[in-house]
Amino acid sequence: MKILGILILIAIGVGFYFRLTGEVLTGDRIIGISVLVSAFILMPVFLYVRWKGKRLKDYTLSEENMKKMRDRGID
Repeated sequence: MKILGILILIAIGVGFYFRLTGEVLTGDRIIGISVLVSAFILMPVFLYVRWKGKRLKDYTLSEENMKKMRDRGID
């Protein structure tokens, strides 16, 4: 995952380099593809890795969790 993130940042940098050298269309395509890869591949992989093994119930405001908060003095 770290390698993919670094590759995306490098690709965005290359895209801006192409834009500065006058090849605006090529630079825009590289930047656009990099943004799409980060949104549709990197983000879901990141979310999966971070949420793996965790229970959603622990992070929702259920009646049980509200009671625990009141017992601890957290309002």
